Amino acid sequence: MSERLSGETPEERLTELGLSLPPSPTPMAAYVPFTFAGELVFTAGVLAQREGKVVVGRLGADLTVEQGVEAGRLAGLSLLALLQAALGRLDRVQGLVLLNAYVRCAPDFVRQSDVADGTSKLLLQVLGDRGHHARVAVGVAELPREACLEVQLTARR
Repeated sequence: MSERLSGETPEERLTELGLSLPPSPTPMAAYVPFTFAGELVFTAGVLAQREGKVVVGRLGADLTVEQGVEAGRLAGLSLLALLQAALGRLDRVQGLVLLNAYVRCAPDFVRQSDVADGTSKLLLQVLGDRGHHARVAVGVAELPREACLEVQLTARR
């Protein structure tokens, strides 16, 4: 499902991919960026952002599937930044549990899972076997700030 990288830690794999984590997302309203319940870490939803600006548009109308996949990768980097903020280091992630992906799309758009794959594949590349997860990918009419994608993650620590 994902290419095998030689880096031993998630941070080394990020470097190998030529990627770096953005600043950890901060809440836009009255909530916290992550919370713990026993061994579980629940992130808040994060929007796809490029250089601090939300990627806006509607899949199947304003954006192509390929642009949606790239937005998924960007959102995945923000999720990893949240996990790093929550746990101190990404190698403290014991595994992923569930990824929820909400894709803002045209009424006839049916490729939500392809867009969510942008996030899923990045998580697998960076976290290796610990990146496997169950997933929900749904289409929605609107998202905050006209974002094209919002993702939320549950992980084990």
